[in-house]
Amino acid sequence: MAVLIYVDSVSGKVNKPGFEAINYGKKIADLKGDKAVVIVTGDCHNTAELGNYGASKVLHAKAVSSADSGVLTKVIAKAAEQENADIIVFSHNLVGRAVAPRVAARLNAGHVAGAIETPTNNGAFTVKKAVFSGKAFADVEISSEKKVISILPNSSPVVSMGGDAEIIDFAVDAALLNSKIKVKEVKTKDGEISLREAELVVSAGRGLKGPENWGMVEEMAKILGAATACSRPVADIGWRPHHEHVGQTGIAIAPDLYFAIGISGAIQHLAGVNRSKTIVVINKDADAPFFKAADYGIVGDAFEIVPKLNEALKKFKANAQ
Repeated sequence: MAVLIYVDSVSGKVNKPGFEAINYGKKIADLKGDKAVVIVTGDCHNTAELGNYGASKVLHAKAVSSADSGVLTKVIAKAAEQENADIIVFSHNLVGRAVAPRVAARLNAGHVAGAIETPTNNGAFTVKKAVFSGKAFADVEISSEKKVISILPNSSPVVSMGGDAEIIDFAVDAALLNSKIKVKEVKTKDGEISLREAELVVSAGRGLKGPENWGMVEEMAKILGAATACSRPVADIGWRPHHEHVGQTGIAIAPDLYFAIGISGAIQHLAGVNRSKTIVVINKDADAPFFKAADYGIVGDAFEIVPKLNEALKKFKANAQ
């Protein structure tokens, strides 16, 4: 038996969410006394690196794109059959959310989406996940023979385990590549820190009064090496791009540090950021709901506080070098 882990290649390489999924799959494999096998699709230049995170074998399906979830489902199911895998692991990202349920249906497998801890196997295979927008946790038992699990990004640190993996070109039958969907173009944004992977996030809302005032937010993000984000109203009125919108209807994140500047803290926003390890709120309204969820709060005008913080951060970094 084996644990099969699917990781997608972004801009030609597997990145942090993929490493987390491999770590997670390796822990399950060790629990069962099995091997951890990784399948990666498309153009990937760091397949040799995956053994360092727990993979004993890497199947590289170069001809397959992650943009077509139907084809990807068939290819992963084929790999699971070939490797005699009874557990398939995904990252709970855009690709994982689209493909994991399909793979589960195809294999007649139980499925847990958004796991946050390694399963327990004390007589029952139980997976812990967040429910009710992160306000509670559920222990879900998977009783089926085959199991599909997707792990939330930033649920656990990436651990370098050492070791090498056998790299194998995974040949895919032409029949599996037949699709009703035609992918005409895939556009990617390079050079930005991905919100889903970011350990530090600086976010702002309508309290900034207009898009022309975002310079100080971007400056803070640059100083910290952080990703930038925004609340839904800001994205809806066009001040910031929609891919920066975090919250229940946007991107759910779990950074180590989340700055919320000029955001009131509506429940829909909190649902997408409440897994942040540390939340710092800057708002001139002392009664803003966000302060109840904050680890640290500053009551005051963002236009006075943020520039001072940026100067202090610059001095701190200069003295640390």
